[in-house]
Amino acid sequence: MMHNNAPGVTASLQQALAGLNPGQREAVLHQSSPLLILAGAGSGKTRVITVKIAYQIEALGHDPRSILAVTFTNKAAGEMRERAAGLAERAGDVTIRTFHSFGAWMLRRNADVAGLPRGFSIYDDSDAVSLLHSLFPERKRPDLARYSQAISRAKDYCLTPEDDLLEISEDPDLPRIYAAYQKRLEEIGNVDFGDLIMRPVKLLESEPAVAQRLQSRFRSILVDEYQDSNVAQYRLLRALCDQTTFVCVVGDDDQSIYRFRGAEVQNILSFSRIFPGTRVVKLEQNYRSTAPILDLAGAVVARNEGRLGKHLYTERTEGDVPRLILLGDQDQEVSWVIEQVRSCQREDRPGVTAVLYRTNAQSRPFETALLREGIPYRIVGSLRFYEREEVKDAVAFLRFLANPRDEVGFRRIVNKPARGIGAKTLDRLLQHQGVARGDLRRACEYGLGEVSKKAALALKEFLQVFDEMERRLEGDQDAELTPAGEKTLASAVEHLLEISGLSRYHQEQDQIAGTQKLQNLEELVNAASLYPLSREGLVEFLEAIELDSSRDVASSEDARVVLITMHNTKGLEFDRVIITGLEEGLFPRNDDPRELEEERRLFYVAVTRAHQEVTLTSCRRRRLHGRFMDLLPSRFLAEIPRDLVQVESFQGGDRASLQDGSPWQKGTPVYHDDYGSGIVIRSWQAGAERCVEVRFETGMTGQFFPAYDSSLERVAGAENSWGDSW
Repeated sequence: MMHNNAPGVTASLQQALAGLNPGQREAVLHQSSPLLILAGAGSGKTRVITVKIAYQIEALGHDPRSILAVTFTNKAAGEMRERAAGLAERAGDVTIRTFHSFGAWMLRRNADVAGLPRGFSIYDDSDAVSLLHSLFPERKRPDLARYSQAISRAKDYCLTPEDDLLEISEDPDLPRIYAAYQKRLEEIGNVDFGDLIMRPVKLLESEPAVAQRLQSRFRSILVDEYQDSNVAQYRLLRALCDQTTFVCVVGDDDQSIYRFRGAEVQNILSFSRIFPGTRVVKLEQNYRSTAPILDLAGAVVARNEGRLGKHLYTERTEGDVPRLILLGDQDQEVSWVIEQVRSCQREDRPGVTAVLYRTNAQSRPFETALLREGIPYRIVGSLRFYEREEVKDAVAFLRFLANPRDEVGFRRIVNKPARGIGAKTLDRLLQHQGVARGDLRRACEYGLGEVSKKAALALKEFLQVFDEMERRLEGDQDAELTPAGEKTLASAVEHLLEISGLSRYHQEQDQIAGTQKLQNLEELVNAASLYPLSREGLVEFLEAIELDSSRDVASSEDARVVLITMHNTKGLEFDRVIITGLEEGLFPRNDDPRELEEERRLFYVAVTRAHQEVTLTSCRRRRLHGRFMDLLPSRFLAEIPRDLVQVESFQGGDRASLQDGSPWQKGTPVYHDDYGSGIVIRSWQAGAERCVEVRFETGMTGQFFPAYDSSLERVAGAENSWGDSW
């Protein structure tokens, strides 16, 4: 799979190599042993990966088919493919996929060995709950959703129903429900997202011939965003490698923020131990942010114990010191943010201001205020396109067309739009699954004589939809052509929407509710135009749908204000970043040591999204559960060295002034409700507020803003005078 005679380096690749800094160049050229590229935020890791792919092809003479590059989103995979092809023409033959897309690719090509039909459907979370409900109709859907999540997490760890699941859940029913779910999923010939990784792992580990064939093909494996990988993905990587495979992973342990999705930071922390002889290359030069921003981010994340360690630097040494704004409550927080946005407009400061928050619920007051003020904004994190009711209806028809054993899809569409096929009729039809060998279209045919005339007529019309669609897939004279001259799937999808009644049904819904469901169906037709008119094209289209990344719904596409959760900022960048809600219990959310370290990493990610300016806000009170509650400033604020942030206090929109004198001088004895007795060891003026550092009898030290921490009290008799200041 590899050639010794290098075809010669292209001019574009030579130019790309010349533009690399020393760390990037070392990462691109290294080839002799496993490689861990520890890439800090904004350090140009995508450039390194794409140049490395081109270098392996052009300079080292690797067969592009022997290279596998894996990442986590379709967008990232597409960008990597496009940039690599710009440096090496043959890079178009490199396998560049997401983990789940690669798993689906592998299963389809080994379907017989894996015990799957080639046209299997991929179930999302909603489908999984529907399947569970068909097995356990006595249970409520929210209850089944929790089991679905537990099953998904178990598969992230490659755990079967027979394994010990106590670390996943202590629910004694989980093994039984998981076993029934998996048995049924396999009977109907489908997979869920967890199976796209776990089943390939099991296949590689149990079928030496399959493993050897793939190991022989992929001689160089590169994994992007490795800090986001889970245990199953790690095992997939290990199973694809033999002793001669060159393996390179790229990631940043300080940006591992998806533990709630199953990401395991230990994958990157232990890489050098798992792969002996690993070369570690650190990319520490940042091309995005100013030095003050990087200093702030680095100071907080450096408190984590579970990290490999690096220090970001930049040639952009200029820049304003980040600000910390102390506010009375969330209403003042919103007013302050609106004023900053207005200030940018008045001063004609270009670029985008991103307002970040820990949870989606925090966006509501900002949305309300921005709408009230008539300020265009864009909110990231809306409902995904393929999760909308009307789109899921259409996709269910297409899935059933591809795989007539798809029970979840069948249940969704057999009576939608309403055809008079009730629950009893449906149960009677499903009794024929066994004799029909799982083919539900045959089961319907077998059951025609056992149902009412009305239901039988409806079933015949339902089955005719798929008979006609089968003919359409064989050839459509009216179909548009792709640039390659192939007929596209678009006309077939459009025809399906018409003959199934979905277009008319959702058009009526639009007229009743004033929605835009029909337009969403039209967009689905547009998406289908990228695929050829064939059964293979249909399967490819359905796979792309299931693996598609989220689409953002915006109030204004060119808005200069973005509302977004901190998690959703990963991979994005903005001119100005305002990080709101820095209070204990909100950010960080709790005291769990593992979660606390991930929250620090989330803080690091949020701060390093900024090009020019970073502002932090913290409120003394916030409305929770319908009432105001006093909150403590986030402990992350106390972890910021005093010279890295400018502190300002605002009350009612006006800057507050301190009264003359301070009772919090050095040496003052204090008591804290949570930490006990202590003594002030430092006291300084932080903008408009007094900040103190306290050493407690337990040996712990902490920094506090006394005006905002009602739990910290002076012991009676303490003097009332100014102490040390900055």
